[in-house]
Amino acid sequence: MKPQVVEMARLLLPGEANALGAAFGGSVVGWIDMCAAIAAQRHCRQTVVTASMDDLHFHQPIKVGYSVTVRARVIAAFNTSLEVGCTVHAEDPRTGIRTLTCSALLTFVALDAEGTRLKVPPLELETEAEKNAASEAVSRRNERLARKGMGQSWLELLNRSP
Repeated sequence: MKPQVVEMARLLLPGEANALGAAFGGSVVGWIDMCAAIAAQRHCRQTVVTASMDDLHFHQPIKVGYSVTVRARVIAAFNTSLEVGCTVHAEDPRTGIRTLTCSALLTFVALDAEGTRLKVPPLELETEAEKNAASEAVSRRNERLARKGMGQSWLELLNRSP
């Protein structure tokens, strides 16, 4: 299947902002997860669940009254999972200047109604940029799988009773 871009737009209202008049990070993460899930679901035409979120970076704040555009696209399709790239841009309504405010990579897994993993369709890569991005995604996936279960001592610290 050919990759498609999913785009969602919204206006940042005061109820979604912190005391500094900027978007709550958790709200931005939620928008990213939703937009990326739609991209993954459209690709596989199956239910998908978020497996991981990597390289989440907040670049600039989003101010109240700015319009926000969240864009997502499947970068790579593996056996039962997909990597989706997502960006968030904010636009100052007075100047029209658009700024990259957040970026993230997410991994989704396709599941059937019983929760069993499903094979996802391959991604048709046509351009060199698409091929390079998919190749980098394979490397990131290999690194994630190699790290799986490692460096978990911090969980023990949080799971201790006070």
